[in-house]
Amino acid sequence: MALGVIFLLITILAFIGAVREFKKKNFFAVGFAGITVAVFGWFSVRTIVAFIMYGGGGTV
Repeated sequence: MALGVIFLLITILAFIGAVREFKKKNFFAVGFAGITVAVFGWFSVRTIVAFIMYGGGGTV
């Protein structure tokens, strides 16, 4: 569960960074932050769902 929380924190920070860089019109950084949000967001959601549904340690 700690891994899911860490991934979720990374996702939130990357989203904040994407918004900040979008305001500066730095689209290269927005692209990388968007990819980070997509990947880490997916893993955090799936890790938390697996923990809830299977009681931790189970694979989906």
